[in-house]
Amino acid sequence: MMPRKPFQFKQFAVFQDKTAMKVGTDGVLLGAWTKVDHAISALDIGTGTGLVALMLAQRNRQLLIDAIELDAEAYEQAVENTSISCFNEQIKVMHTALQEFDFRKTYDLIVSNPPFFQVNDRVEGSARKNARQQDSLSFDTLLERTALMLSPEGTACFIIPSDTRTHFLYLAALNKLFAGRVCSVRGHQDSPIKRCLIELTFKQPEFIIEEELIIEEARHQYTAAYQGLCCDFYLKMENKNPE
Repeated sequence: MMPRKPFQFKQFAVFQDKTAMKVGTDGVLLGAWTKVDHAISALDIGTGTGLVALMLAQRNRQLLIDAIELDAEAYEQAVENTSISCFNEQIKVMHTALQEFDFRKTYDLIVSNPPFFQVNDRVEGSARKNARQQDSLSFDTLLERTALMLSPEGTACFIIPSDTRTHFLYLAALNKLFAGRVCSVRGHQDSPIKRCLIELTFKQPEFIIEEELIIEEARHQYTAAYQGLCCDFYLKMENKNPE
């Protein structure tokens, strides 16, 4: 049997051998881009391996995080990853669907890297399909429940496909949630925008702060902006333009 090797970050490790969803750029972007300084309590919806919860805990050592996960194997993996980390006292992982989550409080911060991909039955297994499709968690349900659980001054952050931005913000507005900050993500300068990071609050802003992030200048040559955002997490990545 081959030894298990985790994905090693600077301050924690993520085992991912039990779950169909692996560490990816989307989760890292969400965990690094989300503002955490204001928050005391947070909810991570669909935590997967626990990656985003661990990143938020690293960035705010006072933050207490509830992390929920529907898939049994991913839940077990998240429990393992959070329990072996130095942030274990900050994170509570629960095995539940959002629709069945019996919340008794509101949260200063809610985050989610929601399922959104259509996949090929011949290529991907059922666990991965369930994780990446909206069958188990629609945008409607996600935003409706977010509005119920978010504190009046709280923020909610998501990463979604860019082509769903208009519809996502429309559904958010139906729940009286409004975008104050949006970051469009490109793989490189000439590639189309594929992802949007969105920050929602109950306060409707006069205008949306629009940002753009380009990940690579060339293959495995990361932009200064991406390194500045993620350098506290990835091994061998440093901030080339420290303030």
